[in-house]
Amino acid sequence: MTAMEKIPRFFRLLYDHFGAQHWWPCVSGERWEIVAGAVLTQNTAWTNVEKALKNLSDAGITTPEKLLLLPGEELEKLIMPAGFFRQKSRYLTAMALFLSEREKEFLERDDIPAMRKELLALKGVGKETADSILLYAFGKPVFVIDAYTRRFAQRHLLLDGKMPYDDLQAIFQSSLENTSTLFNEYHALIVRLCKESCLKKECGALCGELFGPGRK
Repeated sequence: MTAMEKIPRFFRLLYDHFGAQHWWPCVSGERWEIVAGAVLTQNTAWTNVEKALKNLSDAGITTPEKLLLLPGEELEKLIMPAGFFRQKSRYLTAMALFLSEREKEFLERDDIPAMRKELLALKGVGKETADSILLYAFGKPVFVIDAYTRRFAQRHLLLDGKMPYDDLQAIFQSSLENTSTLFNEYHALIVRLCKESCLKKECGALCGELFGPGRK
């Protein structure tokens, strides 16, 4: 069975086992919180991001426009739990300025390559961050490739986990129906699997139960 044949099959196995994940994992589910979380999660654990997001929410910083009114030093203090707070403060400010001008347009547009290119032009935004924003904040069908996806691809799809981002993304996207709902759910299920069984050092028993040779 090829990797492209395994990908839809493994989705069904994961979904049957874990059920719907209802991602993005944020407090309010508001678009700005999702965008801010995608920027803040770089090089840190999500638990730290949650602390920073709560600080922003408690301070009333719930929109890009409100963040732009906040002095830089105050913003740095609020997002300190997420680490690299000085540079992330600059990244968040740049993103807030971009969204304050382009949010409505992004909701209505469907030219994903062009939208992705514009996000990647912002300081501090890499491919994973841009794709997370497109998928989770704007509902565009883009499959997110992160460390969990690479681990899953290498161990269970027998792919090179270090292949270029766009190449691995293309394999997933060409193997699945092109919908944001499916891409959202599949990525969330991969994260769940990697946190509970497909661990950094080795796979747990669940991986064998789900993907072992005896499974149809």
